[in-house]
Amino acid sequence: MNAAGKKAICFYFQVHQPFRLKRYRFFDLGHDHYYYDDFSNESIMRKVAGKCYLPANKIIMDLIQKHKGKFKVAFSISGIVINQFRLYAPDVLESFRQLAETGMVEFLAETNAHSLASLKSKNQFEQQVNIHREMVKTYLGVETTSFRNTELIYSDQIGAWIADMGFKSMLTEGAKHVLGWKSPNYLYCNAINPRLKVLLRNFVLSDDIAFRFSNKSWSAWPLTADKYASWLNKLAPKSELVNIFLDYETFGEHNWKETGIFDFLRHLPGAVLKKTPFKFMTPSEIADTLQPVSAISVTSPISWADEERDITAWLGNELQVAAIDKLYELSEKVKECNDEQMNKDYEYLQSSDHFYYMATKFFSDGAVHAYFNPYETPYDAFMNYMNVLGDFEIRVNRCLPLTSEQFQISKLDSLLKEKEKIIEEQAAEIQKLKGEKTKAKPKRRIAVTTEPKTSLKELAQELLAESTRRGSGKKTSAATANKSTKSVKKSTSRKTTAKKPAVKKTAAKKTATKKTSSKRAVKKVKK
Repeated sequence: MNAAGKKAICFYFQVHQPFRLKRYRFFDLGHDHYYYDDFSNESIMRKVAGKCYLPANKIIMDLIQKHKGKFKVAFSISGIVINQFRLYAPDVLESFRQLAETGMVEFLAETNAHSLASLKSKNQFEQQVNIHREMVKTYLGVETTSFRNTELIYSDQIGAWIADMGFKSMLTEGAKHVLGWKSPNYLYCNAINPRLKVLLRNFVLSDDIAFRFSNKSWSAWPLTADKYASWLNKLAPKSELVNIFLDYETFGEHNWKETGIFDFLRHLPGAVLKKTPFKFMTPSEIADTLQPVSAISVTSPISWADEERDITAWLGNELQVAAIDKLYELSEKVKECNDEQMNKDYEYLQSSDHFYYMATKFFSDGAVHAYFNPYETPYDAFMNYMNVLGDFEIRVNRCLPLTSEQFQISKLDSLLKEKEKIIEEQAAEIQKLKGEKTKAKPKRRIAVTTEPKTSLKELAQELLAESTRRGSGKKTSAATANKSTKSVKKSTSRKTTAKKPAVKKTAAKKTATKKTSSKRAVKKVKK
C-alpha cells in the first residue's frame, strides 16, 4: 500500500505513424525494391503535425511552465515516427526535444518499429527495444527506464523479458477479464518477476476523452475539465493511481480543434490539481513512490484494442496469421545477410499497422483507425503487403540462397549482372573511341592527300611543262620526263614488290657471274 498516502495520476500519450506502402503490383516483383508511398507519408505527417503535434506540444509546454513542476506527462514515440519527423517534420522533433529538456516529461521505450515482435520472436523483440533506446537517447537526449509495448500488448512472459532488460515499470491495459473484481486504480507487479511494476490503464476515463469527447449523443456531452476532475475526485477514496493513456492524435486529429479538445487539455491540469488529491507523476516516479498491492497474472496477451482487449486486431484471421508468419520466417536469414537497407526494410515491414489493415472484424474504435487506412478492403491490404513481402524474400534469397535451386538462380543472377556490367563498360568504350575518331578525322584527310593521285602520264607532262618553262631543250625535257617516268615506275614497283623475290634475283645473277668466270679460267688452262 501507499505508506505516504500520496495519490497519483499519470497522463501518457502514444505517438506513432507507420511508413505506408505504395501500391505494389505482382509484376513489380524482382524489379522494384522501393516499397513506400512517400507522398502519402509526407502529406499525412505534415497534416497531423499541424493539427495535433505542434499545437498540443505548445499547450503542454505552457502548462509545464505555468504549474512550475506540478504538471508532468509521459510519451512513447516509436522509432519509425522519429525517422518521419527527421524527414518531413523536424520542427516537431525539436518541440519534443524541448519538452524533454524541462525534466517534466518522461519518454518511454518501446519496439522501434512499433511491431508485434513480442508475440513472434524474442530476439527480434529485444533487438528492436535496444535500437529504440538508442534512438531516444540520440534524438531526445534522455535515458529510458519505463517500457510500453506496441498497443499496450502485455503478458506475464513479456513482462519478465522487460524486467530482465532492466526496466522498472511497464504500461498495459486494465482489461476486465484479467482484473476480475480488482480495480485498475492501483499499482501491480509482474507475476513472474515482481521487480517489474505494472501500471494499468483506466479504459473508461481514457475512452471518455479518446472516443466520446466529441460524440454529441453521449449523455455526458459536452465534457469539460471541471466535470472530468469531479469524476476523478469521486474515485479518490478507493484509488491510489489513475492512469489515463491516450493516442496523442486524440488532440486535434481524432477530435478536431472545433470540438474544444485543446481548451479541455489546457484547463484539465489546473482543475485536477485544484479539485482532487491526485498529483501528476511519470511512470518511473510512480514505480519509485507507490507500492504494488499484488501481482497481476496475464497468461494470454492483452492489448488496448477493441472490446476484447486482446490481440485479434492483428492476428484474428487467416490473412493476418499467414502474413506475419511469413514475415518472421525470414528473421534469421535477414540477420545473416547483414545488409543495412535490407534491415531497414525488414523493420518497417514489421509495423503492426500493416496487419491491422487486414482485420476483418468490427471494432468499437474502427473509425479512428480507418481514418489513416489507405486500403478499401482487408483483402487489398493483404495482397499489397504480400506482394511487397514476396519481393523482399527474393532479395533475401539472392543474398543468402539455401536450396540448390535458389543457389542456381542466385548464381545466374550474379552472372547476368556481371555480363550487363561488361556490356555497359564496352558500350562506354565504344562511345569514347567514336569521339576520338571524330576529333582525328581532319588529320587523316591531310595524310590521304599526300598520296599521289595523278597517273604517270600526267606526272610526266607536268615535269615536261616545268622544264620547258625553265628553258630546257626538248631532248633534255623528254629525257627528264622519261627518266622521271621510269623513276616513278621504279618507286611504284618497289612498293608493290616483295623483298624475298628481289633477294633471290640478286643471288641468281651472282651465280651466273661465277659460272662465266669459271669457264674463262678453264679455257686459259687448256691454252
